[in-house]
Amino acid sequence: MGKKVGELCLSPDLGGLELYMMRASRYLSEQGECISVINEKGKLKSYYDDTTYRYFTLKRHNVFLAWLTARDLAHIIDDEAIDVLHVHWTKDLPTAVIAKLLSKRKPKVVQSRHMTMTRFKDDVYHRFLYRNLDLMLAVTHQVKSQIEKFIPASIRPKVETLYIGAEQPAIISEEEKKDRREQLGLADSFTVGIVGRIEPQKGQWVVIDAIEKLIKRGIDARALIIGHAMSEEYLGILQKEIVMRGLRDRVIFTGFTREAQTMMQLCDVMVLATENETFGLVLIEAMMCGVCVMGSDSGGPLEIIDDGVTGVLFKTFDADDLTDKLALLYEDSELRRNYALKGKEKALHVFESQRQFERLEYVLEKL
Repeated sequence: MGKKVGELCLSPDLGGLELYMMRASRYLSEQGECISVINEKGKLKSYYDDTTYRYFTLKRHNVFLAWLTARDLAHIIDDEAIDVLHVHWTKDLPTAVIAKLLSKRKPKVVQSRHMTMTRFKDDVYHRFLYRNLDLMLAVTHQVKSQIEKFIPASIRPKVETLYIGAEQPAIISEEEKKDRREQLGLADSFTVGIVGRIEPQKGQWVVIDAIEKLIKRGIDARALIIGHAMSEEYLGILQKEIVMRGLRDRVIFTGFTREAQTMMQLCDVMVLATENETFGLVLIEAMMCGVCVMGSDSGGPLEIIDDGVTGVLFKTFDADDLTDKLALLYEDSELRRNYALKGKEKALHVFESQRQFERLEYVLEKL
């Protein structure tokens, strides 16, 4: 790759957006020159420590001192001769635009839009931002349509769709799978997994409700909840509710782990229960693991799951519908295997990260 890219993500958290940025920067580094700019106190930093990938850290100031962050970023742009600045976290957009204007190089600024857009962006502030963007990459066709609807054509940069790809996982043996299930207390139970930050909108509570309903139907079911809690208070409320319902041994929390794809392979079904997930990378990762998937019937899952072919869609936040469809998959293991097989084929053909990163490289190079 001939152009030097700066990958920017000052988010303090760690989720699909942040991990995608990290993987993109590593791919681009292997194709040419790329540096990352991340939050000095963010969770992403652990993925760069003790590696050879070049990165800089910045302090993310409050809104009144945001220009200081932009000034420091502008210095990095000029010192490192950045040609293209690739932004991921929406809150970094003003920092990126101001840094572009402050810098001598005036790099092209590209935003990967990971989140839905729900209102018009026609005020002075947004006109300033979008006039200074060179390209927007929407993670789904739905997001692309939203961008075209809510950003006036007079200020809207070029918009393209670029899916987030997933890396092919390391598949564990049946023996290791059995051992890990025993260690976690899953035994031979029908195990329903869910990956993501523990917070109300991610829908862990819907899965817990469904597990309780499955047990009442006489099904030996357990939930494996993979991810860290955004709020210890909310986690405490969930755990207290679990105990009150008599589900203490039926709901297992793993906490934060870098082995999410390994944990997925311990499950019979992986569920994405978010109210309105923009994309749904965890679905693709589970599909690549050869695990049957279910997703809410809104947002990104509609572009990933072909209902009744590569997985199952259920009514968003509807525990009864989720329970009915989980029960069907429990009773028909052959159907579950067929969904898993077809899902894996689609994920590898359409969403494999190498394919998507090659397209990202092409898009950035031709700017």
